[in-house]
Amino acid sequence: MSRVPFCTCVDHQCSAHPVNHEEGCTPCVAKNLAEGCIPVCFYRKIDPDMDRKQDYSFKGFARFVEDHLGR
Repeated sequence: MSRVPFCTCVDHQCSAHPVNHEEGCTPCVAKNLAEGCIPVCFYRKIDPDMDRKQDYSFKGFARFVEDHLGR
């Protein structure tokens, strides 16, 4: 198991989560890129208490940023 100090993802059931292997963030980033998504750590950097029901697409992340930082 690998620990990535800045990983804020709470989905430890995900096989790509760093606690489930020794490859750090690589599997998570690869999985998200393949799905056209942004990893949750980017969202949690902006809002640590975010609702987990998000649109994780690139456009969804752009809206999330606008909603939280574009005020």
